[in-house]
Amino acid sequence: MRALISVSDKDGVVEFAKDLESLGFEIISTGGTFKLLKSNGVKVVEIDEVTKFPECFEGRVKTLNPYIHGGILFRRDKESHKKEAKELSVEPIDLVCVNLYPFKETIEKTDNFEEIIKNIDIGGPTMVRSAAKNFKDVLIVTDKDDYESVTEAIKEKRDDFDFRRDLMIKAYSHTASYDSMIANYMNERFFGGFGKKHFIVGSKVTDTRYGENPHQRGALYEFDDFYTKNFKTLKGEASFNNLTDINGAVKIASAFGDEKAVCIVKHGNPCGFAIKDTLVESYIEALKCDPISAYGGVVAVNGVVDEELATKMNEIFLEVIVAPKITKEAADVFKNKKRIKLFELGDKLLPKVADRYDFKHINGGFVLQDSDKVKEEEVAKAKLVSKKAASKSELKDLEIAYKIASLTKSNCVVYVKDSAMVAVGMGMTSRVDAAECALKKAKSLGLDVKGSALASEAFFPFRDSIDAAAKAGVSTVIEPGGSIRDDEVIEAANEHGMSLYFTGVRHFLH
Repeated sequence: MRALISVSDKDGVVEFAKDLESLGFEIISTGGTFKLLKSNGVKVVEIDEVTKFPECFEGRVKTLNPYIHGGILFRRDKESHKKEAKELSVEPIDLVCVNLYPFKETIEKTDNFEEIIKNIDIGGPTMVRSAAKNFKDVLIVTDKDDYESVTEAIKEKRDDFDFRRDLMIKAYSHTASYDSMIANYMNERFFGGFGKKHFIVGSKVTDTRYGENPHQRGALYEFDDFYTKNFKTLKGEASFNNLTDINGAVKIASAFGDEKAVCIVKHGNPCGFAIKDTLVESYIEALKCDPISAYGGVVAVNGVVDEELATKMNEIFLEVIVAPKITKEAADVFKNKKRIKLFELGDKLLPKVADRYDFKHINGGFVLQDSDKVKEEEVAKAKLVSKKAASKSELKDLEIAYKIASLTKSNCVVYVKDSAMVAVGMGMTSRVDAAECALKKAKSLGLDVKGSALASEAFFPFRDSIDAAAKAGVSTVIEPGGSIRDDEVIEAANEHGMSLYFTGVRHFLH
């Protein structure tokens, strides 16, 4: 038996080669892998002894050779193949272990196109695809985490069709994601990311019990090991809906740097938010906005959940709590609550949004766009268009309201007072309806919106929203501006003695 080993990531490969050697495999290798194996006592054959042709063109051509691909691809169950292999002196290769040139690492560290091209693997993917095509006869190993299971399967004669098939599927997924990464990079470099094709590749983390509803299947996939590295389950199992709600809550809570932010989300929409001196105070104030909707909701905490905060949270039923850290004492507070789910995400703070692109599925395809983010200067450099300017505390409330509005379903308005959300209207067909619904809810809960800051993620098309805000006691407003009736809106703000700021940037979320 012969095994061909050629890897860029050499972690564990020496031990793997020695295990294969002990199982009777002759080891063939290339370049740096050959040198590493030989220096560690593996009896290894260099590739050009098999190809009868030297590596050439600065290593660009090493394995693209009939003695290699013939040995991988000829079918052992066909007499005509075996006869032809014998006539051509092609010897079988029974295992191929390959992982590919580090293209991702290269584009992260350099913009040098020559260096980037150099790190596009050609021979590796070709060997992987060849071995995967002939998987019934050839074991294809592309993941270092499979080294032990492969040697154990060979040793115990469990390398059957199903085992080999699973390795084959993983191999094609490996080359497909590699080629997708290269194609996406080239489209990014030369066509701004919107070329003729765009590939969305995720790695499966786990199945969910079902999708949005029990009759739908569901699973979580990740980019760049995001959840594998950052997400830890302490209690319960994250459902499909939990994950989408966690995403919404974390986006809002993490949008304020290292501030002690707490966001409560229900069915994808924020129903509570606050930033106070302590996380306990932030939670208490966030809950006041809509304690009815918060029941069974998702709470994202931008900091450590300790026993004191956990005890306060435990006063009502919350389905999910997510934070960078939940202490053991805090987790113990919830141990008798069967339905609550506890997750850690991030390190000291919740992770900020980092994805370059955003996409949404539509029937027959998907729409792709740059991810939307509120830049810090949007609020800091917002243009004062009214006669009256906001105070320092009002500007802070404007910032909070505006960031929440940008991450809330349109049409929406957000009211913030003393760094806590006191009313929110979202997902409405009319901005006036959104404002009225928010104020009606606040009134029913006995919340005072007088002196609050109002944010809209898109412009107010008429002055009626400003008139309604003034009637409710709103003191300052922030919106993108851009309506043909901006002058009327500004005039209304001045009439009511309100401060009004335009950011010039719309943040629809549909």
